[in-house]
Formats: sequence, C-alpha cells, structure tokens
Amino acid sequence: MKRLPRIEQYGLIGDMQTSAHVCDDGSIDWLCLPRFDSSAVFAGLLGTQDHGSWQIAPQPSSGRSGSRKVAERRYRGDSLVLESVWRTQAGSVRVLDFMPPRDGAPQVVRMVEGLTGKVEMVSVMRPRPGYGSVSPWIHEVGGRMVAEAGADALWLDTCVPQVKKDGAVVSAFAVSAGQSVAFVLSWCPSHAGAPDVPVPEATLADTLAFWRDWTQECSYDGPYREAVVRSLIALKAMTYAPSGGIAAAPTTSLPEEIGGHRNWDYRFTWLRDASTTLAALLGTGYRQEAQAWRRWLLRAVAGDPEKLQIMYGITGERDLRERELPWLPGYEGSAPVRVGNEAADQLQLDVYGEVVETLYLAHESGVAHCADTAVLHQRLIEHLSRRWREPDEGIWEIRGARRHFVHSKVMAWVAVDRTIRLAEAGALDMDLEPLVELRAAIHHEVCTEGFDPVRNTFTQSYGSPELDAATLLIPRTGFLPPDDPRVIGTVDAVRRELSTPDGLVRRYPTLGDHTGVDGLKGDEGAFLLCSFWLVDALALTGRTEEARDLFDRLLSLRNDLGLLAEEYNPVQQRQLGNFPQAFSHMGLIQSARLLEQLSDQPAYLCDRAALSAPRSTSRGARQSPASLTPQHA
Repeated sequence: MKRLPRIEQYGLIGDMQTSAHVCDDGSIDWLCLPRFDSSAVFAGLLGTQDHGSWQIAPQPSSGRSGSRKVAERRYRGDSLVLESVWRTQAGSVRVLDFMPPRDGAPQVVRMVEGLTGKVEMVSVMRPRPGYGSVSPWIHEVGGRMVAEAGADALWLDTCVPQVKKDGAVVSAFAVSAGQSVAFVLSWCPSHAGAPDVPVPEATLADTLAFWRDWTQECSYDGPYREAVVRSLIALKAMTYAPSGGIAAAPTTSLPEEIGGHRNWDYRFTWLRDASTTLAALLGTGYRQEAQAWRRWLLRAVAGDPEKLQIMYGITGERDLRERELPWLPGYEGSAPVRVGNEAADQLQLDVYGEVVETLYLAHESGVAHCADTAVLHQRLIEHLSRRWREPDEGIWEIRGARRHFVHSKVMAWVAVDRTIRLAEAGALDMDLEPLVELRAAIHHEVCTEGFDPVRNTFTQSYGSPELDAATLLIPRTGFLPPDDPRVIGTVDAVRRELSTPDGLVRRYPTLGDHTGVDGLKGDEGAFLLCSFWLVDALALTGRTEEARDLFDRLLSLRNDLGLLAEEYNPVQQRQLGNFPQAFSHMGLIQSARLLEQLSDQPAYLCDRAALSAPRSTSRGARQSPASLTPQHA
C-alpha cells in the first residue's frame, strides 16, 4: 500500500559518503550505495514501498498505515544518530538509526532497545537496486542474508531469525525492557567477499564520539547555537569525505511543485553551493573542510580553467548526462524522476565570484597558502576578464535563452574585488592596475544597465521588468553600501513583488501553465535561501527587528529534527524540493551570524567577506570587518 509522507517527515542519517532518509513510520525510503550519486537500493521516496524500503516498527505492519508513526524522535545530542521512540499498549521501544563514518563497507545500523513491557516488532527490508527497477536474488550464506543484483550485494545481519518473503527479508521478533536487537545492513561489490560484521554497541560509541569531537570545533556560541550546529551537521553530512566535494543535496527529483515537473538531481557538487557552504563552515571555525575542498577544486578544474563547469561529480566527474527514470512515478506523482543534470554544461558567470570569495575567506581564516591554487585563481580571473560581458544562464540555471543577469555581473565584480584584496595583501602576484579598471567597468555597467531608475530597483537582467531575489545580495557582497538608496529600493521592491503573504520570498516570477523567464512552465514554493537573504538585507538596511522576526519564522519551518528542504509552500504549509538542502542550511548559518554581529557592528561596516570570516575562534585571531568597506558608485 502506498502512503504519502511529507518531505519533512524524514530524518537524515549518513556517513559522509552517502546517506539514508528515515521516515517517522520507521521506514528507510531512500538510500544510494555506495555513494550519494550511486543508484538507489531503496527508492520508495520517489514511488512506493515496492521500489525499495526498509521498515522496522511494532507489529502489525503488513503494508503501511499513514497514521502509524513514532511517538517522539530526536538526534542524540549533537550527532547524526537518530532516536525514535515507539509506544504501544504492550510497552515501548527505542530505535537508533545511524551510519558509522567508514573506512570499509558502507553500513546502516538499526538498534531496537526495549524500554518498558514487551513489544512485538517486525523488520521488513525490500531491497530494489537500480532505483527500484531490479528485484535481487535473496539467499542465505553462512547464516547471513544477502541480496544480490548485478554489481551490488546487500548483507543483512541480525541475531533474530530472517526469512525471505515476497521479495523481502522479514524478521518478526519481540523486545522486552532491557533487551536489544541490532540489524546491520552492509554493501559491497557482489564479486567481493562478505563484509565483516561490526559490533553495534562499539560502532555506536565510535559514531557518537566522531560527531561530538567534530561539533566541539564550532566557534559560534550565539543565541541560535542549536539551529546553527544542527545545520552544520547537515552540511558535514553532505560532504563526500574521500574527495572533499560537497553535494547540494542527497536526493534527486523531490519536486518544487507537487505534481509538477521541476524535479532535478542535486547529488553533485555545484561550485556555487560548495563555495557558499564552505563560507558558512569557515565562518564557524572549520578549516579542514576548506583545505579538502581546495584540493577537490584543483583536481576538478585540472589544468583547463577555460573549460570550467558550474558543477561536477562529487569526485570531480565532468559527465553528468541527464536522463529520466520512467518506472518511478515520482514523489506524490511528480514526474519525471531525473538522474544526472544537464545544467553542468551551462555558463554561469556568478560561480567565479563564489569560488574566488571562498579562496579569499580561506586566506582570511588562516588556511595555509597554496601556490597551485594561486595559479588557478589567476587563470580564472584572466578567463573571467574575457567573458564577463557575455550573457549566461545565471544562478537559477534557466533553461531558456541566455541573458545578462545582474547577479552574475555583481558576482563577477566580487571575483575581481576579492582578487584585488588578496593582491594588496601579498597573497597573489598580479598587476593591480588592470584589475582596478576591470572592477570599475563591471560596477559601472551594472549600475547603468541593471538598474531601473523609475522603480528604484535592480532588475533580474539588463532591461528586464522582472525582479530577482538574488539582487538582495548586493549589500552583503559590498557592491554597494546598505544605506545606498538603490539598495533600499531593491529590498523594498523584492518584498513588494516577490514576497508571499507571510513574508517568505520567491526567487523570481513564474507563470504557471505558461513558459516563464526561466524557460519552464509551472510554479514553485518560496525559496528558503532567498528568504534568508531577505533577513540579511533587512538587517543590513537597519530593519533589525523585522529581520529577527523573519528569521524566527524561518526557524519555525524546520522539521522536528531541525532540517530544511529547498522550498516551502505557505499555502499547503509543507516543505518542497530536495531535502535536506545545503543552500537552506548555509543561509540559516550566515543569517544567524549576521544578526549576532550586527549587535556589535554598524551595518555599513559589514559586507559578505567580513561576515563570512570567523568571528572568534581558537584557530585564529578575531576578524575585524572595519577594513572591508563597501564600494561606492
């Protein structure tokens, strides 16, 4: 039986190489193995339980009942270990779900602990490799159950009896107070030997210790610490540890509109998303992730910056060809389901700004100088200087004609501005005079061509009537000071034309059944990152109380585990889009830090570069924004 849980009913567990989505009915409905971008062995999230799932719940649970879900759940401390408590008339149990950081086979560990009474439980694992398209060969090997299909082998180990039934591995068992039963699912290549069976209790202790040690490095200790730390954990969980690449989200094709076709694969490393995520990590005291990403960048771009892609695979792959999976009906019938992403071939000039700013922030945060990165930086700027006047597809990856997007040009200015700052600091050996001239030329063109003096607002692209929430970033980048009338006018115009009735922000206008400015039909929800940008813009323009009110509203949209998707539908009151979304959690962190810093600093002293650097950390001296003054026209 199909049931339709909302996106926010899912929790995330992961090992920094892949992740699983655990619903509040005890079912894992999404798991790609062995990597984020591998094919899913559980794809029920985009179809039904018959496309792959693994549910552990009290009896009876033949099929699903949407009304049956855990009584309470939470993460254990500052970790990615999910605790779910079930209460029945016979007693109560706790289920711990986690994926240990690995140096071997990927594993999902599920521990069922009796709390009171005696509870009859059942585990039903329906493995369906190939995104739910393949029914595997399930058989027993040496007392262990294994499901094999092609190159994949899934081994399920437990101390209770297991039987094969209707294409599933089923275990019925009882747990009394003080007892525990553990299940461990391990993946390995089907041609390889069987993986080792871990000791669940020791694995749990090691996993908790890892997250405890990592979160203790956080330098943020402001009023929103709980939300910031949970967001940092989500970002860390989306980092592919072996390479340093950061996935934009661990899912594909969760829709921006229920029943719509704006469904995309986000399991790749966008230069923009990764750069802004690292800015959030650097701003809260984390340097190792920046060093790992810098090495990833060098490998991905290789020796050819002229062929820079806006996204790569999590280990630097360039071929991300997009295709559809017609056997999956999609989340709540939202088809098509896509894997791969053809936006990899687009021109998006803003990524130069995000990449260069992150390199600048790494320098400001004390990350050691890298000569190879400096050479790459210089070549990127040389290439940008030749191409910045071209139209592009922009930050929103339109699938229509290229345009001169204002945000793209502003971020090109950021790339040159931060390069000048690094050269002035002696970190780059570049001729300043042509850079200063280039910065001025970009600034002049944007202010001339991208500004509507009648409406007193920057527009989405040169000469366009449409607005774009990305222009809210203008004061934070330092392109113009927050008290500039053009900035204030842009903030007011975006609120007037792009806000929902409850104050959230859409990216840009959409036209429903008609093709919009992005080349697509259909609508979407409010974009959470854009709403955090409005928090920042309100705060920087002196409307701090309004900014705090909106920030509190955004915090209330998180699910019970503190997680955010890409978008929110204020009418249906539900999260939309891929989940969890790095952009959304990055925006939360940056807004929390800005609101705290503005309690100490006048708004006109605070630009994005200053605010993204660590406020105070044992790893380096406090960063003062006083020298990072905005550009005036």
